[in-house]
Amino acid sequence: MTVPKEMPEKWARAGAPPSWSRKKPSWGTEEERRARANDREYNEKFQYASNCIKTSKYNILTFLPVNLFEQFQEVANTYFLFLLILQLIPQVSSLSWFTTIVPLVLVLAITAVKDATDDYFRHKSDNQVNNRQSQVLINGSLQQEQWMNVCVGDIIKLENNQFVAADLLLLSSSEPHGLCYIETAELDGETNMKVRQAIPVTSELGDISRLAKFDGEVVCEPPNNKLDRFSGTLYWKDSKFPLSNQNMLLRGCVLRNTEWCFGLVVFAGPDTKLMQNSGRTKFKRTSIDRLMNTLVLWIFGFLVCMGVILAIGNAIWEHEVGTRFQAYLPWDEAVDSAFFSGFLSFWSYIIILNTVVPISLYVSVEVIRLGHSYFINWDKKMFCMKKRTPAEARTTTLNEELGQVEYVFSDKTGTLTQNIMVFNKCSISGRSYGDVLDVLGHKAELGERPEPVDFSFNPLADNKFLFWDPTLLEAVKMGDPHTHEFFRLLSLCHTVMSEEKNEGELYYKAQSPDEGALVTAARNFGFVFRSRTPKTITVHEMGTAVTYQLLAILDFNNIRKRMSVIVRNPEGRIRLYCKGADTILLERLHPCTRELLSTTTDHLNEYAGEGLRTLVLAYKDLDEEYYGEWAQRRLQASLARDSREDRLASVYEELLGATAIEDKLQQGVPETIALLTLANIKIWVLTGDKQETAVNIGYSCKMLTDDMTEVFIVTGHTVLEVREELRKAREKMLDSPHAVGNGFTCPEKRSAKLTSVLEAVAGEYALVINGHSLAHALEADMELEFLETACACKAVICCRVTPLQKAQVVELVKKHKKAVTLAIGDGANDVSMIKTAHIGVGISGQEGIQAVLASDYAFSQFKFLQRLLLVHGRWSYLRMCKFLCYFFYKNFAFTMVHFWFGFFCGFSAQTVYDQYFITLYNIVYTSLPVLAMGVFDQDVPEQRSMEYPKLYEPGQLNLLFNKREFFICIAQGIYTSVLMFFIPYGVFAEATRDDGTQLADYQSFAVTVATSLVIVVSVQIGLDTGYWTAINHFFIWGSLAIYFAILFAMHSNGLFDMFPNQFRFVGNAQNTLAQPTVWLTITLTTVVCIMPVVAFRFLKLSLKPDLSDTVRYTQLVRKKQKAQHRCLQRVGRTSSRRSGYAFSHQEGFGELIMSGKNMRLSSLALASFTTRSSSSWIESLRRKKSDSASSPSGGADKPLKE
Repeated sequence: MTVPKEMPEKWARAGAPPSWSRKKPSWGTEEERRARANDREYNEKFQYASNCIKTSKYNILTFLPVNLFEQFQEVANTYFLFLLILQLIPQVSSLSWFTTIVPLVLVLAITAVKDATDDYFRHKSDNQVNNRQSQVLINGSLQQEQWMNVCVGDIIKLENNQFVAADLLLLSSSEPHGLCYIETAELDGETNMKVRQAIPVTSELGDISRLAKFDGEVVCEPPNNKLDRFSGTLYWKDSKFPLSNQNMLLRGCVLRNTEWCFGLVVFAGPDTKLMQNSGRTKFKRTSIDRLMNTLVLWIFGFLVCMGVILAIGNAIWEHEVGTRFQAYLPWDEAVDSAFFSGFLSFWSYIIILNTVVPISLYVSVEVIRLGHSYFINWDKKMFCMKKRTPAEARTTTLNEELGQVEYVFSDKTGTLTQNIMVFNKCSISGRSYGDVLDVLGHKAELGERPEPVDFSFNPLADNKFLFWDPTLLEAVKMGDPHTHEFFRLLSLCHTVMSEEKNEGELYYKAQSPDEGALVTAARNFGFVFRSRTPKTITVHEMGTAVTYQLLAILDFNNIRKRMSVIVRNPEGRIRLYCKGADTILLERLHPCTRELLSTTTDHLNEYAGEGLRTLVLAYKDLDEEYYGEWAQRRLQASLARDSREDRLASVYEELLGATAIEDKLQQGVPETIALLTLANIKIWVLTGDKQETAVNIGYSCKMLTDDMTEVFIVTGHTVLEVREELRKAREKMLDSPHAVGNGFTCPEKRSAKLTSVLEAVAGEYALVINGHSLAHALEADMELEFLETACACKAVICCRVTPLQKAQVVELVKKHKKAVTLAIGDGANDVSMIKTAHIGVGISGQEGIQAVLASDYAFSQFKFLQRLLLVHGRWSYLRMCKFLCYFFYKNFAFTMVHFWFGFFCGFSAQTVYDQYFITLYNIVYTSLPVLAMGVFDQDVPEQRSMEYPKLYEPGQLNLLFNKREFFICIAQGIYTSVLMFFIPYGVFAEATRDDGTQLADYQSFAVTVATSLVIVVSVQIGLDTGYWTAINHFFIWGSLAIYFAILFAMHSNGLFDMFPNQFRFVGNAQNTLAQPTVWLTITLTTVVCIMPVVAFRFLKLSLKPDLSDTVRYTQLVRKKQKAQHRCLQRVGRTSSRRSGYAFSHQEGFGELIMSGKNMRLSSLALASFTTRSSSSWIESLRRKKSDSASSPSGGADKPLKE
């Protein structure tokens, strides 16, 4: 926006903004926002956006042109439009225009209907929002206005449970001190209430008359998408007042527990932070999409080559032969030479042969993906009964990519754990509480614990809170000053909101589960946080109400990693209470606490080793003079518009102790990780927790095991230290066993292929690296060393990482590894990681829904990931690959017949088939069977997919559809087309009808070839279908029936009577198919086309079966054994009691069970037993890929799977 030239002179007074705020920004940009209350004329000069929002793309007039323009930006649509234009040229086209326009219009129409439906719902939503009513202060009175008519500078009145219409500066409210409570679920997904407060100077503007006279002006930052930051200044009554995010009500919030409030509109419509955050997510494409685009270009090149060959043939034929028959076959008027005839023939053949890439391919792919997405949404085994939350596929473009994942990047808290925090242990003044000891002084196990602590002395205690160590409560009751100060800090240092619905029934609304757990613990031990105002906090301390004056809150952020409050107690003493990360607080403690510090550090390490989340608590007494100076510096920092947050953070401790909160693992996490690891998926955990906590969780969820060769821990503080630790880790991996897995021998001389060598080392390793070391490891000159080391490890844990570092780690693997990555998380700090990965998965947990909103797939528990990948992902990849292979095969078999026919028709671009058959082949005769296979096919049932994780590996290696498989399909299609043309051609050369007349004519030949083609491709899809449903049967046999019905209809008397110029060959189909010779020809063609495929598959199944073949065979054997067992039970014959078990069975798995490695043992053991030979081809291929892979710098390496 541009500041207008008519800048008012009002700023000449003393309270005017400084000179920097009067600078005019360049045209088209907005460097600052100015909004004056109750002055629409002034605000209109800036041409700010209205409050009308528009998320729709079209209207009635623009829909058709804009939608067509968007669709023709797709290369495929433009290509087919070009073909249609060619077909309208009589000298070029030998096909009617409808052979291209019918499928093109069908595709455009389906897409247009989908886009129109989506846009209709956008219009409906926009109208619903824009027409909401709001009370606006206009000319001294409140008037009802639609949201779309609200302008910047208007004063709005909100009432309880109303949505906020625009981004408002809170002026006053019905609550004391200008407080109001809001719910921000629409913004960040958090349902906990948050408090906002008007600045004191406007909090008294509660009546209409005073608000009507308010003429303050806000000068603030321009529109942006930062939800948690706002920087501005209010100029009013010759004074200026700092504004922050705590004074703002953002559009999308809901007013709660507040009767009314007034706000000044600062940002409206598209300028609001909600709309600024609604930008489009980066479009993700699958590897199959990228490969398919490349293959389509190759096919187009092949098409051009065929066109050139046939065009040259036409020119030669016309020159050598055609010129002799000008009297019978004259050239068109425009053709004056054989060369020009060849030129026109080239374009004619481009039209005829274009069906090698039909437009229906793209529509079919989208339909299949949509079906796969619905299967994920409908999966009852991924439905969480507790939360009533189903799995959700939020995109339809990435389903097959789920079957190719090699790296999973996971958050810990809320993703692997439940994010339901329980106050478990604490350390107070050097003494640890929380462990329960038996009579011998040993820690009691869970089943041996006595009754939990009795909190009946406290009428305000939370009955759900459990604690097992009675000595802590005794210390509180005895009046221990350190213990009292400990819980006093927990009851004061927080941002929790308290709600008391009935007397004594307290409900805490906390922004994080940790805060809620700590305040609840203080509540049960007698320090009950009761209520707060902007300037006070009331706590019931051992039954006595004490009100503290709240002087300042220094909230937690990722830089400070601590939270502090400054309070004045009833005696007038000022004290700062602080809680935060040990890495930050311990270095700020007074030297006199060194002994206590040592003991507390030991306790912290003990708690972290048990997987508990820790915080350190401390306080400091402040004198009045020091506090006054600090408060003045803080005020100056708050008035700074630039870098205000940094200045506040820089203006700043006796140690009380530490807390330890338990965050339990989610159900099924260890089993899921074990199963994914067996599927050769590497799991990296990226967490902000302490190293010890993260390592303990790693052991709990079986990422780390005691059987690992070594766990490397990188903790260096400098670049040199980190590089040295990574170097030592690589040396140990190479030198320790000195032999490389899979039969490789470690070369004495380090080669450029260090990564592939590292990934082949024998032994299992893990890497743990903390945040400050990771910052050095991610630098440009060291990232490859870090990647080499990490990718050679079975598990990687990065602790104390920031959201940005999470995204950087994912980007590093994406950049240098040709592998599909998946990121999974549940909080706002995981959004960048989720968006960076190839596939993003959001957990709908305790931290709002921001991760879900940014994700491609969403569900409620981590354990569902195994089903998403091993079942839905693997099936989607398998189905898409089989669909593409068959699709290219059937279209080459269909199209190449024209190529062979060209050599027998003088290269005249005459078609073999009837033009209606050409039109209907891909959209009627062969579309539904391949769609059914692409949507419903399975190689093995879902139970076997979970039991045999090795079945997932072909997707990681991209074995089922690649350039090699593509060329095999093309070769099969060309082979089929050769037989399809030459067998009927050879038969028809000599064959006669029943009456002795010549059988060979053009229409009879066309019917025979077309019928052979439809039958052959139908038999082929029957062979390709691995899982038959009623729908498959109906589509395959139904398509054949439709073909014959349409064939006979087009050669019937009825159509000839209605359209004599279009359907001239009456009775041809009936006469042709009535000849036994024709059916023998069709049968011979079908057998010769299909038998090599059947023979090859039989030999492959017998000599070199896939793992899926072995699993299917095992399943058949099990069914047969069950049937035999039932028969034996029915016979009921008696037998000896002596068991043959001990003699006939091989050594069991007892030792393996006791070692804890037997996840899904029965199936996995069977897999290892039955697939030793069948899976060797995967291993050998993996070794070849590792041999040929380059180092990460080349970006082509691939991990060698064990």
